[in-house]
Amino acid sequence: MRVCIVGASGKLGQYMVQQSLDRGDEVVGVCREQSVGKLDAFKGRITVIPGATDDREVIKRAVAGCGGVLVVLTPRGVHGYSTGTTQAVLDYAPPGARLIFSCGWHITLDGQDVYSLKLKTLVKVFGPLARLARFADLDDQVEAARRIFASDTRWTVVRGSDLEEGESQGLPVWSRHVGDPILESNITRRVDFALFMVEALDNDELVHRAPAIVGRQTPSALAYA
Repeated sequence: MRVCIVGASGKLGQYMVQQSLDRGDEVVGVCREQSVGKLDAFKGRITVIPGATDDREVIKRAVAGCGGVLVVLTPRGVHGYSTGTTQAVLDYAPPGARLIFSCGWHITLDGQDVYSLKLKTLVKVFGPLARLARFADLDDQVEAARRIFASDTRWTVVRGSDLEEGESQGLPVWSRHVGDPILESNITRRVDFALFMVEALDNDELVHRAPAIVGRQTPSALAYA
């Protein structure tokens, strides 16, 4: 499969690049021009298209001919970065392509998620502060997700818990709703978050779903699997 990875130079993106190559996929990576050097380890094995991921022409070039698109939704700045990236992918991805987006647990598909006081406080406090500092806009991810959910494309939105580095523990477990006891540990290895994204390309059960994930070897996963 020809796969486009939007946000390829980040930690999550680099894991997805390697995992896609391991599967035998042809990889096209999109990243900001100043971050191209972070992909030097893959030189000669992937096609890199430099540019802002919310640049519609950059995305149009990158997704051409791709059967899958993996998108790291980053709420960078206060100018609708995630929304712009999302809309470009929705508009230009080939018909029938599998579109896999990443975001946090704060996104909800059906309003049936149950959030802890800690998470609600974090979003309520950090969100306005980050926006005030012009660092990030969590509402941008919310709007991006709304557009994805309204789309008739073959989308999946993977909602990640807190992340940590470390060796893979295997494919994370998931639930349709935050608040499920299986998610209680709220931690996933970043390499495994990437693995879930890549594996979702071939998992039709996840089409039009927003799975919330947690590490496979975490206490809650082991207790409730």
